[in-house]
Amino acid sequence: MTAAFPWLVADVGGTNARFGMVAAPGAPVEDVCVLPVAGHAGPAAAVEAYLAGRPAGAVRPRSAAFALATALHGDQIELTNGAWSFSRVATQQGLGLQTLLCLNDFEAQALSLPRLRPDQLRPWGAAPQPPGEVQVGTVMAVIGPGTGLGVGGVVRAPGRWVALPGEGGHATLAPADDFESAVLSQARREFPHVSAERFLSGIGLPVLCRSVAAVLGGVEDVAGLPTEQIVARGLSGESAVCARTLDVFCAMLGGFAGSVALTLGSRGGVFIGGGIVPRLGERFFQSEFRSRFEAKGRFQSMLSAIPTALITDTLAALSGAALALEQADG
Repeated sequence: MTAAFPWLVADVGGTNARFGMVAAPGAPVEDVCVLPVAGHAGPAAAVEAYLAGRPAGAVRPRSAAFALATALHGDQIELTNGAWSFSRVATQQGLGLQTLLCLNDFEAQALSLPRLRPDQLRPWGAAPQPPGEVQVGTVMAVIGPGTGLGVGGVVRAPGRWVALPGEGGHATLAPADDFESAVLSQARREFPHVSAERFLSGIGLPVLCRSVAAVLGGVEDVAGLPTEQIVARGLSGESAVCARTLDVFCAMLGGFAGSVALTLGSRGGVFIGGGIVPRLGERFFQSEFRSRFEAKGRFQSMLSAIPTALITDTLAALSGAALALEQADG
């Protein structure tokens, strides 16, 4: 295909939809705008709202790439943690698009890794190798606690990057000690399957907090606390239960990230995206994340050599959507 410029790129999660424009091949994403998913009937309505906010006379895009927080099968698309349900074909026709590429949001997040700049990252220890120096066959992984929990990978192939999409956030979560076993056991009273997303996400932190509180003997009433308050109370020290919840969150995220690294063989690095971890600031870098990441028994030496880094730019997936459209066009 020959995708006409300007390109529209979007990163659609369960809570927010981020839009931007790409003016030319290899150009940066510009005119970024964040809109609430719940405030619009579907992607077409959100796109029209975004385009209405652009300068008068701006050229309407003819090509677009949507990164969507769901598994994609066929024409009908439904967000896993959002209300949008829509037809890919009808949306393309309704927006008058020559090209509409739909991909999993963590396929786009993974494709953003080769284009990340140093100022978009905060490494934990040694920085990952620059993408231009990565050898063919090298795999990098990304894990993103946002509204849900996304997992993706990307491998360097000759002349291009190949994304490895999946739904790893719904894999069963494993405990690393007796306390975590008790917390998981408590959560199973609510959910027959406790996936990683049930704890390590925006929708999961309240579940984790309730479970931690129960194991600690119900010393605090945390029922109904949203993720934002759990993070705020945990960071301030106002709540011992919320503080312990953040500690467990970081530790279990580290163990889960190490399992992803083993599964994908991601020697090029494991990157943490999403909107939650950047809010934790120094608390994250003082946590057990990295020690848990490496605590894989006989494979600890392999994990200790794999770099980890926090993606500090929450808009990075838009550049991955642009790369997906660029490679499809090529």
